[in-house]
Amino acid sequence: MRAPILDQLNLVVSDMTRSIDFYRAIGLDIPDSTVWSTDTGAHHVVMKMPDGFELALDSHALAEDYNAGWRPFEGEGNRSVMSFRYADAEEVDRVFERIVALGHGASQPPYYTFWGSRYAIVVDPDGNHVGLMSPPDREHRGAPPKI
Repeated sequence: MRAPILDQLNLVVSDMTRSIDFYRAIGLDIPDSTVWSTDTGAHHVVMKMPDGFELALDSHALAEDYNAGWRPFEGEGNRSVMSFRYADAEEVDRVFERIVALGHGASQPPYYTFWGSRYAIVVDPDGNHVGLMSPPDREHRGAPPKI
């Protein structure tokens, strides 16, 4: 039996317009023609990644329709980080500054990780943590932290 292929991540969002604006600001291509709307507003958008993976945004109403067990997140903190790779460290810094200038939160300002990547974490309109990462650079590699 072949291993399953992870091909889509659905984020349930409270404000589709703000979320689309956020993901466009980090550099994702979201043509207006890919946004599925009804009389009650936008409910679903799919962003196709270069490798075939899909990131989808769904409204609360749509999530309630296709997932009987879905409930809005309650509590503090975040349980995951979805990361995007950029061409270089300078692009990570530029995207981070653009996101912060647009009024979105930041969990981790850009820094060089022990594995050598320039890395930052920004926060989307629903509190999801979104990593911005450059390819590793040998000159910035160091020892892993003592945990």
